[in-house]
Amino acid sequence: MNINSVIAKTYIFSNKKLTAVAVLGVLLGMSVYIFMNSLLVGFDKSSNTSIFRNTSHIRVYKDDQISKVLIKDANENYIIVNPKVVSNNNTIINPQMIIETILKQKEVTVVTPQVNTSVFYNNGKSQISGLSVGIKPDEANLMYNIKSFMVEGNFDLLKSDPNGIVIGSGISEKMNLEISDNLNLTSSKGVNRTFKVVGIFKTNNSITDKTKSYINLAASQQLLKEGNSYITDINVNVIDPEIAEKVAAKLTQLTGYKAEGWKEANATIMATNKMRKMIITFVSITILLVAGFGIYNILNMTVSQKINDIAILKAMGFKGKDVIRIFVTQAISIGIMGVVGGVIIAAILIMFLKKVYLGGDIGYFPIDYEPQKFIQGVLIGLVITFFAGYIPAKKAANVDPVEILRK
Repeated sequence: MNINSVIAKTYIFSNKKLTAVAVLGVLLGMSVYIFMNSLLVGFDKSSNTSIFRNTSHIRVYKDDQISKVLIKDANENYIIVNPKVVSNNNTIINPQMIIETILKQKEVTVVTPQVNTSVFYNNGKSQISGLSVGIKPDEANLMYNIKSFMVEGNFDLLKSDPNGIVIGSGISEKMNLEISDNLNLTSSKGVNRTFKVVGIFKTNNSITDKTKSYINLAASQQLLKEGNSYITDINVNVIDPEIAEKVAAKLTQLTGYKAEGWKEANATIMATNKMRKMIITFVSITILLVAGFGIYNILNMTVSQKINDIAILKAMGFKGKDVIRIFVTQAISIGIMGVVGGVIIAAILIMFLKKVYLGGDIGYFPIDYEPQKFIQGVLIGLVITFFAGYIPAKKAANVDPVEILRK
């Protein structure tokens, strides 16, 4: 340990109360920063997991067409009309060719067709409305990981049973249905068909669980009185969900159909997440800056109190850079103690909170250890404490010993 470090150590322990206050400020700032940013990541993961249980990264479908504002009459004169949605069949033409085209893209991992059917679920006198989704079971499970939120039954039975249906837990509770019970579906085309319950899922999204069910693709086509080429949606998953919007734009050009990324489909949720991120980042950075100002004030006070000592040191031959090293070492030492304590406190908070069950659509408290946020917090904390020490150190380095000793 050189003489500069010895002097810095002396200053740190000569006024333990001020040092303790500075360390506590960094500790609180660091723990809050790591905790809030880990919570932010947890919220994003929880939100995205909930979205991807029901939504693919990209949805390819036939968009509604709007009639033109100007059209020609029988005399070839333009007349103004009120633009409105044109009633067209929403089926995708030649879906197999579209699927093969999409699968050729290097960013794509899974592609599966889907038919959405608005239905009434009937069981005795009970009737509720909902959405029955026609799927290819293996491909749909690969995309949504449906098996992970199954609570009863066997999802694989949907492959072997053309009359099988997997229902949400809310439907099961409302209609008092269990595995192997029969459930009648009435489609918007007036077709009635009875299905056997082979599985019950629970996504923790109450709306989905109370309205949604999965049936075989062929069964959904029959409910709508359509042939086996009738497809309303082609769902696509890509390597990285963050590039979904970029790939969607490319698929729109390739297929001629509307390709909508998951962020566009969930614009309100994305806006809420963005606002939450801005608020949490601002608050956590502000708390660390306040801790930095605390160190700055304490070191600035130390410089004022030790001005005679500094003058003597410089008179003895200490250079300005030596004085800077003394006070920067003091600041970094305080920062390291605060950062280590903050990391420990944050880890303890996360350990307890991640075991707290909130229930509802969230489940367990959405937080976990995020190494990136721990490293990021440590680096930001040390940078702030460095500059908090460097500014008063620079002031001390510029002290004129002759002028001070004369006073």
